[in-house]
Amino acid sequence: MQLKLYNTLTRKKEIFKPITKGKVGLYTCGPTVYWFAHIGNMRSYIFADLLRRTLEYNDLKVKQIMNVTDVGHLTSDEDEGEDKMIIAMRREGKSAYDVAGFYATKFFQDLKSLNVKEATEYPRATDHIKEQIDLVKKLEEKEFTYRTDDGIYFDTSKLKDYGKLSKQSAKDKKAGARTEMRDKKNPTDFALWKFSPEGEKREMEWDSPWGVGFPGWHLECSAMSVKYLGIPFDIHTGGVDHIAVHHENEIAQSAGAFDELQANVWMHNEFIAVDDTKMSKSLGNLYLVDDLEKKGFEALAYRYFLLGAHYRTKQNFTWEAVEAAQNALNNLRDAVRDWDKPKGACAECEKRFLSAVNDDLDMPKALSIAWKLVQKEEKPTAARAASLLKFDQILGLRLDKYVAKPLKVPTKVKVLVEAREKAREEKDFAKADEVRDKIEEAGFIVEDAADGSKLREKH
Repeated sequence: MQLKLYNTLTRKKEIFKPITKGKVGLYTCGPTVYWFAHIGNMRSYIFADLLRRTLEYNDLKVKQIMNVTDVGHLTSDEDEGEDKMIIAMRREGKSAYDVAGFYATKFFQDLKSLNVKEATEYPRATDHIKEQIDLVKKLEEKEFTYRTDDGIYFDTSKLKDYGKLSKQSAKDKKAGARTEMRDKKNPTDFALWKFSPEGEKREMEWDSPWGVGFPGWHLECSAMSVKYLGIPFDIHTGGVDHIAVHHENEIAQSAGAFDELQANVWMHNEFIAVDDTKMSKSLGNLYLVDDLEKKGFEALAYRYFLLGAHYRTKQNFTWEAVEAAQNALNNLRDAVRDWDKPKGACAECEKRFLSAVNDDLDMPKALSIAWKLVQKEEKPTAARAASLLKFDQILGLRLDKYVAKPLKVPTKVKVLVEAREKAREEKDFAKADEVRDKIEEAGFIVEDAADGSKLREKH
């Protein structure tokens, strides 16, 4: 069954054909490790994870590269402002390297909580300064660069098809004010190498043929993708906010230096809103994975929530929606615990599931098919178990911990549950709450519903 993916470059769904038979080179724009990654950021990584899992489901071997930006990302995409790492260093009183190390570690912990598979490599910008300088040299040799008082810039007017990803020509892109232009020749020109401010020593700065400084933000992805994946490679992913500037400039750099399109397929996920409002620190609605857990939800509940919308549609986050996702996940686990051990398959369901995921990752439809399989009582549970675990290779809900694995409740917990029920019958709610706490300490959660109480493992 053919896999179709939406290519931002062509604005249409295309049958995916890897450059090398049976193998896929996948580059995912990674985090700038100056602060915590929030749940909006995490949609990009879960989307890339679903893509990778779908490729692997189709028997393709994936080499995934995800960069870690630990220098060069300024506060403005237009090469203005300070480096985000330097701001974080000043804010926290740590070295820039310590800041990067701390937030990178937390980022990887969050990915693990969300069951995002590890990339093949996580190259860091600071470990690839030589490669970035070499790329600027190539562009300089081909006369795509010029020097200003604050750095070396890429001349976008020399690339005839600049704007091919955003579908905006250089003329169409709005010019900034003259003060923002500085010595730039064109408003769309971007920094390849920024000079350290005169008389000021930065912690993160390097010697180069043009002077002491640091790389532009866009440079690292072009330099590292060609090192690890070659050029062209198969698929490049990121959020929709990367289309107009970051990915446009990556394409320009790579085309200028190598006369090649950097990647054949460009894929982008849409934004997450919060209560129908843009997510931002100033509004106080910028949530982290830790905030989910503080509210009593699992990180996997957020993953389940994201499965409910197509990656190319905007999705509205509310706490009620996450609660519904957590409940649905709990119900799914409860439904499969007492099944027979996996054996056989539900061939028709598997065919429909593959059709859904291969249609540009239609996860809402795929999840619906998974639920129909669970509820297909005329099919043996052993066959349903085998197919559901196969589906979970893409869904990533860790269902292998629940399918055909009945809940084992220690005797002491059963005694506590009975004691709590008795306290509730006697309307001694203080005692019931006290016993509930003891049940939680033992690793279980008791939930009250109209049809009685349910016991679940604490996560």
